[in-house]
Amino acid sequence: MSQATLPRDDKCNGWYQLLDDPRPARRLNACESADWLVIGAGFTGLAAARRVAELRPGDRVVVLEALRVGQGASGRNTGFVIDLPHKRDLEGDDLERKQKLLSLNRGAVDDLEELIQRHSIGCDWSRAGKYQGAVGERGLKYLDHYERLLQEFDYPYRRLDRDELAPILGTRHYASAIYTANTALMQPAALVRGLGETLPENAALYEHTPVVGLSHSSGQWCAITPEGEVRATNLLLGSNIYAQEFGFLKHRVLPVMTFASMTRALTDDEMALFSTAPHHFGLTPADHAGTTLRLTPDRRLIVRNQYRFVPHYHDNLAERTRIRQGHRESFEARYPTLSHVPFEATWGGACGLSRNYTAFFGKVGNNAWMSGVHQSVGAARGTISGKLLAELATEQDSAQLSDMLAVSGKPALNPPEPFLSVGVKMRMKQAAWASRSEL
Repeated sequence: MSQATLPRDDKCNGWYQLLDDPRPARRLNACESADWLVIGAGFTGLAAARRVAELRPGDRVVVLEALRVGQGASGRNTGFVIDLPHKRDLEGDDLERKQKLLSLNRGAVDDLEELIQRHSIGCDWSRAGKYQGAVGERGLKYLDHYERLLQEFDYPYRRLDRDELAPILGTRHYASAIYTANTALMQPAALVRGLGETLPENAALYEHTPVVGLSHSSGQWCAITPEGEVRATNLLLGSNIYAQEFGFLKHRVLPVMTFASMTRALTDDEMALFSTAPHHFGLTPADHAGTTLRLTPDRRLIVRNQYRFVPHYHDNLAERTRIRQGHRESFEARYPTLSHVPFEATWGGACGLSRNYTAFFGKVGNNAWMSGVHQSVGAARGTISGKLLAELATEQDSAQLSDMLAVSGKPALNPPEPFLSVGVKMRMKQAAWASRSEL
């Protein structure tokens, strides 16, 4: 493997900053052997490690994470675990496929909830549902389309107008929204840290241990780290966009970063805007290039919008000022009476997309399996696909596994550079301009 681009922590993740200091990191500083090597300790990798450790209690499982658990992409999203098929999946004509996706996503929600309850993981987990919101005419057209899709899918929902939304969202900015009840909301950095701390005893987690070299010979995988190495018979990849650095799904992944800003906790007087219980919510935009909005149980508002193509997985920190200003404008358009409330953090989180909107799940080499390119819904898809990846690798048989194989595929090849970067950036600018009224 050539010099790899490694994950790094920019120390800007607002979710992670709210956590207590973690216990000291356990780093790999020796040569170890294992039956199973898992690379990446996000939703996918942790679910895979947990399941293979459960299925093979006599096997040794080693998990390698380049950062601290919760600092990476799984701890940087806006905290939705959504049961509905996502975007183009919901728009498809194949009802059976949509039912499989719905069942898999609900399995992820149920699995996470069971683990949270069993291990008392404090992550503000709530089956609060979510709103899909429209600001103006463009958003309303998308919302009407979304409503038709829900009707065709026979999925229960409630549509609310501006007057009904105002006491819930604390703003009259939204003309209409559709509420669906089965989404869970959570604090992502707290959740993934808790999942990492509660792995079975036969699974060893090493943090601050990036993989700088990976090879296969004589029936063994060998992962080289800065201070040691791991040799294992089997490899489970939960590294998503970084899998390209190991030669998997090369030129088939579009690494994209989206950004969020979080306020300080609101005061009692400021919370008076939100007069309808439960006083926390999650809203996604009807126009997918619009703004995601959350009010957390600890009274913080979060706005998320703006996308950047990040072929090297990291954004330009100098651009954060412009991104933060855009968030400020979105925030004050919704909450003009809270214009004095500062942001405490602005951060980005990377996700893996593909040109044909297809997620990958399956075998990638000798005794090597991977799940990734989750099309920005990694909390649900990563959780259930990680679990099922372990079942695939251990030759289990289940309806869930059959469904996962049926709804997965191979991401399309990307055009060569510089055409790829030019095309993706142009398309993003066009989408941002077209959706400016919904930002």
